[in-house]
Amino acid sequence: MVRGKNILLGVSGGIAVYKACALTSKLTQKGANVRVLMTENATKFVSPLTFQALSRNPVYIDTFDEKDPEKIAHIDLADWAEIAIIAPATANIIGKLANGIADDMLSTTLLATRAEVYIAPAMNVHMYANPAVVENMQQLNEWGYHFIEPGAGYLACGYVGKGRLEEPETIIEVIEDHQQNDEPLKGKRVLISAGPTREVIDPVRFLSNRSSGKMGFALAEAAAELGAEVTVVAGPTGNQMKNGGIKRVDVVSAEEMYQAIHRFFPESDIVIKAAAVSDYRPKQTFKEKVKKSGDDLIIEMERTKDILQSLGEEKQHQFLVGFAAETEKVLEYGKGKLEKKNLDAIVINNVSSEGAGFAGDTNIVTYLNRKLEEENLPLASKKAIAENLWKLIIRDMKDELD
Repeated sequence: MVRGKNILLGVSGGIAVYKACALTSKLTQKGANVRVLMTENATKFVSPLTFQALSRNPVYIDTFDEKDPEKIAHIDLADWAEIAIIAPATANIIGKLANGIADDMLSTTLLATRAEVYIAPAMNVHMYANPAVVENMQQLNEWGYHFIEPGAGYLACGYVGKGRLEEPETIIEVIEDHQQNDEPLKGKRVLISAGPTREVIDPVRFLSNRSSGKMGFALAEAAAELGAEVTVVAGPTGNQMKNGGIKRVDVVSAEEMYQAIHRFFPESDIVIKAAAVSDYRPKQTFKEKVKKSGDDLIIEMERTKDILQSLGEEKQHQFLVGFAAETEKVLEYGKGKLEKKNLDAIVINNVSSEGAGFAGDTNIVTYLNRKLEEENLPLASKKAIAENLWKLIIRDMKDELD
């Protein structure tokens, strides 16, 4: 599973660096394209030349050592990587990642990469159990980082206990097993709605909302990474998805979104309605621009079709997930929507909370399934929220099949 993969190996400063040499060699022997990125402290234990010889690639150390003027080295490296491994991962680099600190090339590159990151810690047994380190690892785990737990035994410091870097063979085995099982949505057709809709008043005016589509697009990209065949029905938004394999259908109005969703719905296995669809539209529209006058303008509104309600009524085999953006009685309204619209799960968020509103890059949500099991996902990037939501959806789908 690592053959042909672009693997970034991040090596931080600890006595276990010598094992990273063997890891580099074994990955290269398996056909992986390995590039090594070392911290300055790591070079105190093993020379960069050793990793260069084993990987047959230049070794990266200094953020400001820009070898190619046409590229920003750490961004180019972050984009190149398909898998990132930190081995050994010290308490220091774990703390940096968990707190968004980027003060050297390794931490800067890791914050910029979209690759799956595997962290293999190595440290003193008491450091590994320190509450700060434990909390940092828990935070990274919630964000979707993968940990390869250290082994127990005699440590370089003389202690005996957990904290020894796992053997290179085991690290590779864990990654290969995870990669092999990392497409749980393979063969599934996923349909997602994203963004706002616009309801026309006249040629220059329309009614809409603040939705940016970022959450829906993050869910779509995460689904594609899990092996799904993804279609996104997107309202008018300038956001672009980075995964070119996702089918995108652009619509404008609530009626157009209704028609598009229903066109793809019968063949879909999982449907997530993350779009913020207008509940009302002007009963009368104007072909010419409405001119202002001395009187108040009254626009009579009519209900648009309830897309989610119609999907709940028609669903057969589909796993249907709705979104509820609320500002008060969040769980109460979300639960009511779950039951009324015959959903399998609902994602609820209080859009008035800091970090959870429209157009931002972060979110805070509560996932509620039809068993009324509640999962709270704290403030995180929408990418991380999307990845964790898919874990919950996949879990609940398996429970239903069982």
